[in-house]
Amino acid sequence: MKCPICNREMVEGTYNDHHLIPSTFGGRDTITLHKICHDKIHHTFSERDLANYYFTVERILEHEEIIKFIKWVQKRS
Repeated sequence: MKCPICNREMVEGTYNDHHLIPSTFGGRDTITLHKICHDKIHHTFSERDLANYYFTVERILEHEEIIKFIKWVQKRS
């Protein structure tokens, strides 16, 4: 299984679930991401940002800081 953010293979113990819309805003749907990618999302966006706009993988991948992060993390594979 590959991470939908960085497109790298996920190894047992390196991933967790991310609510596309934060649970504090009533979100229930989750996707599985690398822990490092999940952390980057939460360091980049507020829960309100996630609820209001960045609630899809496609929208998350539009953000310049996420694009830079992906380029960086893919070099470490």
